[in-house]
Amino acid sequence: MRFKGCIFDLDGVIVDTASHHFVAWKKLSEELGVSFDEQDNEQLKGVSRVDSLEFILRKGNLVLDSNTKLRLMDKKNAHYLGLADQIQPSDALPGIVDLMDELKEAGVRIGLGSSSKNAEQILEKLNLISAFDAIVDGNHLTLSKPDPEVFLKGALALGVEPADCLVIEDARAGVEAGITGGFRVLGVGNADELNQAHAVVPGFGELNWNEIQNLLLHK
Repeated sequence: MRFKGCIFDLDGVIVDTASHHFVAWKKLSEELGVSFDEQDNEQLKGVSRVDSLEFILRKGNLVLDSNTKLRLMDKKNAHYLGLADQIQPSDALPGIVDLMDELKEAGVRIGLGSSSKNAEQILEKLNLISAFDAIVDGNHLTLSKPDPEVFLKGALALGVEPADCLVIEDARAGVEAGITGGFRVLGVGNADELNQAHAVVPGFGELNWNEIQNLLLHK
């Protein structure tokens, strides 16, 4: 199998901002009187800002009006952006820049499929935005992962069929979204957690594009 397109998730695949999200959601939760720990944060990986807030509100048995929810989401995002403001090109995860260079050389179109509404700002800080042929983020979506909307829109923007496109994800919800959309999916992280993916790797530091494709050949 030779792929014509590759769609990356952002957090946990290109850059690790999970700690920033955790601190921001924890701060907001504490202000609401709701406990929030790292296990809760794991439940929010790959999930939209709206659904993340709803998770916290359900946990605290809180019912709020729409305007209050919008204000709280803006507040969380301000916390997050304050923390993420220090991101720089060297924060890209090991091997990711080399992999993108290989994809370009191989003529593979590169897309981003992220639930984050801050994706473009983060890519700018990483000096990677020009590497992408298409960017689909939380500003373009009506449904969050595990719905496949983000990846289907990404494939459409790249001009490739889902069957010819690889999705790279670090979250269970994202893996499920890719599978449902008809994509091949490469998981990055814990093999037990991402066991629905066609193949799982711990990271890209030791892998090149040919090796990644070979991993998926018989899956």
